[in-house]
Amino acid sequence: MRSPVALLIFNRPEETSRVFAEIRRARPDRLLVVADGPRPDRAGEAERCAAAQHITEKVDWPCQVDRNYSTTNLGCRRRVSSGLSWVFESVSEAIILEDDCLPHPSFFDYCDVLLARYRETPEIFSVCGTNLLRRHPRSSESYYFSRYPQIWGWATWRRVWAGYDVDIKFWPELRDMGWLASVLGSADVATFFSAQFDSIRAGTLDTWDTQLLFASMRAGGLSILPSTNLISNIGFGPAATHTTLYDHPQASQSLEDPDRPLRHPSAVIRDEARDHILEQQYYLNPPKPAFSKRVMRKLRHLLSGGE
Repeated sequence: MRSPVALLIFNRPEETSRVFAEIRRARPDRLLVVADGPRPDRAGEAERCAAAQHITEKVDWPCQVDRNYSTTNLGCRRRVSSGLSWVFESVSEAIILEDDCLPHPSFFDYCDVLLARYRETPEIFSVCGTNLLRRHPRSSESYYFSRYPQIWGWATWRRVWAGYDVDIKFWPELRDMGWLASVLGSADVATFFSAQFDSIRAGTLDTWDTQLLFASMRAGGLSILPSTNLISNIGFGPAATHTTLYDHPQASQSLEDPDRPLRHPSAVIRDEARDHILEQQYYLNPPKPAFSKRVMRKLRHLLSGGE
């Protein structure tokens, strides 16, 4: 397998074991492992971090392995951003998996093909493996172009990461110019993302991926999204940083076989219709966990006089 793989891990050895098994099956020529350190106030976390790291050391195929382990806890925002900066100091392109992003076996070939195909296409920002629109009819092509990168299993190039800024220092100036609404063409969507960008600047949102979206929007970038789902997020639950609900509709989505060979779009043009669906169904009106729906139905029943 040609493309280097970067694996980002923390304190979940069970999930790490499942994701690493797929990397082992793909047998990349180069593996770069980024690990965050334990939080000192969490009992047993040092042992779980060490167990996750130990799993990634079971490399039994010809492979150059590089490791970047933090001895202290940097948190999601600083560890992922600094880790990926380290990755792209070493390699010019990479497939990126977090410890809870379980790939379909064909995900690696899919990334290999598209990283090579769009390597010199500056408007292409990333190759993504997640398909959130599985209830909608498939197109005749194997993937489409979106303004919204999806980071549950993705790939990109050094040229893209060079424009990444974890602190989005240009946001206040662009916000005051009304830039975002002009880019998105929707006041509601602009309001949604403005709040996220403001939270990053205020230091109240501990994330790294919204900054990637900001960099993409600022550069006018497009991301490749597959017509079939190639990544299942197996990390939903109370131990997660952000995806804390087991019964969330996006938890552990099934994997689907991609087209072989890939059917490429005839032109690099954003799919505005599917982007609009993403905006409406996943940003402005995100899907609610099944448990929450049951609770609300029960509350309505009780308030109406039922038992």
